[in-house]
Amino acid sequence: MRGTAMSQYFVLLPGDESRYATATEQELADLHAAHTEFVQLLAERGHKMTGGAQLAPSSKSRTVRGTGVDQVSVTDGPYAESTEQAGGFYTIETDDVDDMLQVLGRLTSTPFHTVIEVRPIIEM
Repeated sequence: MRGTAMSQYFVLLPGDESRYATATEQELADLHAAHTEFVQLLAERGHKMTGGAQLAPSSKSRTVRGTGVDQVSVTDGPYAESTEQAGGFYTIETDDVDDMLQVLGRLTSTPFHTVIEVRPIIEM
């Protein structure tokens, strides 16, 4: 798919939050190494990471519902009750989405990110 215009993709990293809480220092070091290698592979293969972050646990989140400014209710906790929550994300610019999906295999090879969701970003 190379040769087409560069597109941006949102890469969501869901996972079981309890897995992080019980991880050993070595497992966390291995996970960090996997992310470092992933970012290096992106660059080596012509993809551009344009953003990303690790997210705080869902217990720190707030959910907002309402009908307008100053007409909201705020509750503590995530939008959906689930063992899997978003743990982090990347935004990646590429002209070869198929190759980028293959590079994501570096992260799915860890016990922390066995599944990853990828969505195109619609420019506003």
